Amino acid sequence: MQKIENIILDYGNVIFMIDFMRLQNAFNQLGITNVPEIFGHKGQIELFDDFDRGFIGAGEFRDGIRQLAGNKNLSDAEIDAAWNALLIGVPPGKHDILMQLKSKYRTFLLSNNNVIHYQQCMAHLQEQYGIVDNSIFFERTYYSHTMGMRKPNPDIFAFVLQKEGLAPDKTLFIDDSPQHLRTAESLGMQVALCTADNPLEEIVKSYALI
Repeated sequence: MQKIENIILDYGNVIFMIDFMRLQNAFNQLGITNVPEIFGHKGQIELFDDFDRGFIGAGEFRDGIRQLAGNKNLSDAEIDAAWNALLIGVPPGKHDILMQLKSKYRTFLLSNNNVIHYQQCMAHLQEQYGIVDNSIFFERTYYSHTMGMRKPNPDIFAFVLQKEGLAPDKTLFIDDSPQHLRTAESLGMQVALCTADNPLEEIVKSYALI
C-alpha cells in the first residue's frame, strides 16, 4: 500500500448523516409507494440522476415528483420537506476530524448532491455550527450538481484527480457506497468503506491517519 498523501471524502453518511427510510416514509405520505424501486442507496431512476447532475432545476424536479405521486396539487413546500427528510445532520466531532486531516493531507469533498439538499445541508451548518459551508474543511469541495457528473461514473473521479494533480495510488477515497468505491479502485485509488459499524472515526484509526 502506497503512502497516503491525499484524501477524498464523500459527504452523505460519512460526514453528514442521512436516512433512506425517513425519505421512503415521507415519499409514501406523498403517495409514492414504490420508493425502493426508484430511489435508494444502490441506485435511482433518471429523474434523480439528472437532478444530481444539475441537468434539471428544482422546478422540473418537483414536477417529476408530482408525476410519480400522481398528484399535481402537491406544493413545493410539501415536496421539499419530503425530499429533505433524508437529511439528519453532522454529528459532533466530525468537523474536528476533518480539520485534523486537512492539517496533514490534501483533502477534498466529492459529493453527489442537488440544489435542494445542498441548500438544506448548508442551512444546517449555519444553524448548528455557525459556518457558511464546507470550504473551511477542505482544499476544495466538489458537488455533482455543479459539475454535470455524478458518482459512480468514472468521469467525475478522473476530473478531480486530473484537476488537482493527484496520484491515484497515493489517494484514499472514503465513501459509504460500494459501487462508488469500485470505480475509484478501478482507477488505482485506495478505498475505504464507511458504514455504521466502520464510521469515519474508525477508518481514521485503522489507517493511522492522525
